[in-house]
Amino acid sequence: MASKDDQKTDSKSPQKKNHKKYRRDKPWDNENIDHWKIDHWNDNEDKLPGGRLLEESSFATLFPKYRENYLRQVWPVVTKALDSHKIACELDLVEGSMTVRTTSATTDPYIILKARDLLKLIARSIPVVQALKILKDEWVSDIVKIGGIVRNKERFIKRRQRLLGQEGSTLKALELVTGCFILVQGNTVSIMSESHKGLKQARQVVVDCMNNIHPIYHIKRLMIMKELAKDEKLKSEDWERFLPKFAKKNVQRKKVAKKKAPKAYTPFPPAQTPRKVDLQLETGEYFASEEQRKAQQLMVKKSKAKQKSVEKRKIREMEDEKLPAKRTKKVKAERSATANVDVGRLQENLKKRKSDSGGKSKMSDFVQG
Repeated sequence: MASKDDQKTDSKSPQKKNHKKYRRDKPWDNENIDHWKIDHWNDNEDKLPGGRLLEESSFATLFPKYRENYLRQVWPVVTKALDSHKIACELDLVEGSMTVRTTSATTDPYIILKARDLLKLIARSIPVVQALKILKDEWVSDIVKIGGIVRNKERFIKRRQRLLGQEGSTLKALELVTGCFILVQGNTVSIMSESHKGLKQARQVVVDCMNNIHPIYHIKRLMIMKELAKDEKLKSEDWERFLPKFAKKNVQRKKVAKKKAPKAYTPFPPAQTPRKVDLQLETGEYFASEEQRKAQQLMVKKSKAKQKSVEKRKIREMEDEKLPAKRTKKVKAERSATANVDVGRLQENLKKRKSDSGGKSKMSDFVQG
């Protein structure tokens, strides 16, 4: 009986599904194949089906006005570099755009995307010597748009400056750690690198900086990771125990509470405030006509204006009033000299001189000797 029960339980137990029942070996499922390896295009060995591209592909990019003079100077260099890859290019100064397109001689199908990235980098103020490296298969690029991350303009400028550092020191340290070329221009950050790993790290630092996480924390972690990668023993281990953990501190500042004066307790509720209609009923304005109300309002307005003009006049009069000037010593001396003159004696002298001179007056008669 026990054996029958065991058989029943075994038949009822669910069987594990074989998910790899229909799986077949794929030629690329091989550990010896490096999936990250980039195979270079060779015109002699690699050929397109049909011998050429079926359709023409083109990309256009706008550039700012201040880049016009520079682009006009370096455009022959860009044209020469793209001609070697059999890509046609065009610079439109009227419209302010750059265009690249494939030709009938183009063999590499991916080079048009590289040419598109070249135009984007040149438009974002990257020097043409550095930007032309993107045409190589090893180089990759990314343009991070930071303009929409922070709404406040002042805060955005401060955080963008934090990414640059004093005299570009923070940006230089970030370039050394990640192995990328980084350029901050306006509302974008252009990144060029020879590896996708460095490109991803640089992008993460830029985005976190605009989200109020200082780049120095990321730089410290990346420096430690760079040293750990050199050690063969620790290469395949988890590095979390070595990496520093920076906890975000949100310091809440206490606001000083304003103390209100305690009111005397009354069991009765406060009196109800009168409505506008109640006030009109008290003054009798409610029963007045529209013309009377307007006339009354005009009268009140005029009385207020008159009162204000009187106050201004008083202030002006007070400013115009000045203190009497102090009397100088010279004026006082002159007044004292005139006060001591004997008038009677002066008249006698004048009569005597007049009689001596025979009635003719001289200038010396009027001068006191």
